[in-house]
Amino acid sequence: MPLVKAGRIVEDRFVRVVDDAPVPDGAAAILPAARFLADAHELVLRQAPIGVVWPNDRKVAELAPYLDWIALVALVFPNFRDGCAYSQARLLRERYHFRGELRATGQILRDQCLFLQRAGFDAFELTKAADAPAFVAAVQRYSVFYQPAADGRASTLTARLARVPQHSPS
Repeated sequence: MPLVKAGRIVEDRFVRVVDDAPVPDGAAAILPAARFLADAHELVLRQAPIGVVWPNDRKVAELAPYLDWIALVALVFPNFRDGCAYSQARLLRERYHFRGELRATGQILRDQCLFLQRAGFDAFELTKAADAPAFVAAVQRYSVFYQPAADGRASTLTARLARVPQHSPS
């Protein structure tokens, strides 16, 4: 599957581990949520990056104790009309201060790209290779925003206030 990250099409360095398959030594691996939680205490001690595919019907609070050790959280969109993963992304970024890769996976559309970014996603796992150039273009299309959001970019108000010289009280 194509992966768009940081405005470019990149190779996915994570190996997907399914169900009870062994976790490869020394390789970045991404596991299903149930498998991750069952083996979390051992997995966070690995020398290689670990990620988790988190379904949209689980509370992200379950991940909170492990977020300092997780390199990637892939949030699942089972269909393009289901927006639960948007809320999960905002919670991960704003409440739990997750700074690792936040990947949107499943049924995502290029029309949603800007909204996904603003919610805090920084990588997009696409089902169709033909969509990758459109996602790259969408990621680069806008650089100025009026509303603050979870993506960490300054709003226009914040940017303007930063340019105003600060006067000290006399």
